[in-house]
Amino acid sequence: MALMPVADAYAAVLKGADALPEELVPLEEAHHRTLARDLPSLRTQPPAAMSAMDGYAVRAADAVLGARLKVIGEVAAGRPLEGALAAGEAARIFTGGVVPDGADAVVIQEDTARDGDLVTINEAIELGKNIRKAGIDFREGDMLLKGGARLTDRDLSLAASMNHPKLPVRRRPKVAILATGDELVMPGETLAPGQIVYSNGFALRALVRSEGAEAIDLGVAHDTLESTTAGISRARDQGVDVLITTGGASVGDHDVVKRALELEGTDMAFWQIALRPGKPMMHGRLGAMRVLGLPGNPVSSYICAYLFLVPLIRALSGRAMVDHHFETATLGHELAANDKRQDYLRARLTTDSSGMSTAVAVGHQDSSLVANLSSANALIIRPPFAAPAAKGSPCTVLRLPG
Repeated sequence: MALMPVADAYAAVLKGADALPEELVPLEEAHHRTLARDLPSLRTQPPAAMSAMDGYAVRAADAVLGARLKVIGEVAAGRPLEGALAAGEAARIFTGGVVPDGADAVVIQEDTARDGDLVTINEAIELGKNIRKAGIDFREGDMLLKGGARLTDRDLSLAASMNHPKLPVRRRPKVAILATGDELVMPGETLAPGQIVYSNGFALRALVRSEGAEAIDLGVAHDTLESTTAGISRARDQGVDVLITTGGASVGDHDVVKRALELEGTDMAFWQIALRPGKPMMHGRLGAMRVLGLPGNPVSSYICAYLFLVPLIRALSGRAMVDHHFETATLGHELAANDKRQDYLRARLTTDSSGMSTAVAVGHQDSSLVANLSSANALIIRPPFAAPAAKGSPCTVLRLPG
């Protein structure tokens, strides 16, 4: 069976991955959600000319050095002055106060001297000084937040200032993770001979949540058709958008995931791709539910999820930016020629004071070595049949989360 190229597998996973429906949520619940559409401001900010300093609102023409002006009132934030300034008049004003009609500058209090209802100007002022004009920040109708953006904490502050108590966002994708393997036990449990600690799910669920999706733990299925199909059924019953399986995707007698998926009616798009680590990855559709069958080895499982699941979550979330951002770095050592599979080498990426990045592969690249994965912060990408690469030559890298 020919191995599917990585680019073809990527296209198959994202094919038809349209954004999920829109829902309206309170601002407090919108952090890291994806905005469903462009959002206009419902108000002008500031709505009127405001003082940027504590001092005196004046007519600039009156505020010459040594001028004595009559103070006719006081302006605080939220308490505008009734009436307008006439020639020779001033109003005590505080930061955020509405500049009275007739005033066109604010003299800071350090440049004045107050004597009863008179204020002396000790520093001449320019027209418009210390005034924030109406709409200097934004105006009603301005499209300040764009659909497809993942909302940051600063975006929530802006949305609140725009007078939006709720925001239209895309529904979070529901991603369920089903592990398979008789050999798996949970962290902290006593291991019998031949058993291993289950670790994949903890990284995968964290990765899913970091992309803004809902992570559902379906536990560990035994290496039987009955147990595996029961897990698949639980995912369908919960209306899952994406089912992730880990393990059981290879060709051994105890690798039953592919058979279970096909018996349940999954339309398989591919099985086995020209990727290292991660050759036995598979993908299909079971009704509306998308299925990604990941290898059981922790490194293969994580890298396949990062390469394929993360963009899928972004697409379903309606994100404007779906694809990963690849960079160019310098190799810190030589690399041998590559074979027919596209290679993703765990690496450490460092940047010097000049901004040049250097990538060095971390030790042994066996797909079961979790410590090497944890110590890496990037992947060096080697195309199929790549020629030997010398130290100092350019390479393509993909940064890992965090």
